[in-house]
Amino acid sequence: MAAAPVRFGQYPPALRTIVHLSDTHFLDANRPLSGRFDTAANLHRTLEKVRGLGIRPDAIVVTGDLTDQGEPGAYRELRAALEPLADELSTPLVWVAGNHDERPALRAQLLDTEPTQDPVTGVWDLDGLRLIALDTSVPGWNHGDLDEGQLAWLREELAVPAPLGTLLAMHHPPIPSHLPFFDILELRDQQRLADALEGSDVRGILAGHLHYSTSATFAGIPVSVSAATCYTMNLARPPREVNGMDAGQSFHLVHVYETTITHAVVPVVDADTGDYFSEEWVERMAALTPQERLEAFSRKRS
Repeated sequence: MAAAPVRFGQYPPALRTIVHLSDTHFLDANRPLSGRFDTAANLHRTLEKVRGLGIRPDAIVVTGDLTDQGEPGAYRELRAALEPLADELSTPLVWVAGNHDERPALRAQLLDTEPTQDPVTGVWDLDGLRLIALDTSVPGWNHGDLDEGQLAWLREELAVPAPLGTLLAMHHPPIPSHLPFFDILELRDQQRLADALEGSDVRGILAGHLHYSTSATFAGIPVSVSAATCYTMNLARPPREVNGMDAGQSFHLVHVYETTITHAVVPVVDADTGDYFSEEWVERMAALTPQERLEAFSRKRS
């Protein structure tokens, strides 16, 4: 694990750190997704990058479409891929349901609970930071929705603020997409969710579904969408011609500070990156006075 954080600037180290993955789309027996994408291999590459961070996150959150067809075997294989990492890092693993998931199989295979059609929801106390998982899936459909029962439950959970505030994790992001065919797949009746969140301590919403990274605000709350681990959308095409590609996979590294939350996009690539910055460089800079650091590093080179 990484050494104790060193502070050079005005912000103290983050209070909490979350790894945010999305859209793994596993198939039973690792059948290729759409005949093209090796979802297990792509997830394995992603998890190796998570290990390479050298951190112990406060949670690993996977925001939906855990499997592609809701097969029990696919859930078992996904669990076998992710649980060892969560155990290795001693961190909670938060599963969120998506439109490709089947609630009974998800509940039985990932949560060890009764295989019912009840929404897959949960609340985690990450040492003062509250994380709430919502279930925007609609059995048998691809669009998202939240019924009055789940919204009432959410209001009740939010009635008492958490010390570090609350993050919501959900599959369908309550934001627009510039891709026209995504309109039919969006979260319906979003104003009802906005009403439930009004005056609450919710500081951010983590979502997936779009297969590309994006961000926006919803009811004044930041929304961060993590791209998929299986395949991503090639946005370097006209909106009506955007399709999936086996490239551009990434995940988000979420840092929670007292006054803000950042969402860094971590690319899942293998590339040379140089060695200018290093642990030795940090230790050397930390040994200098603030003025010496300014002279050694911050001044523009002529």
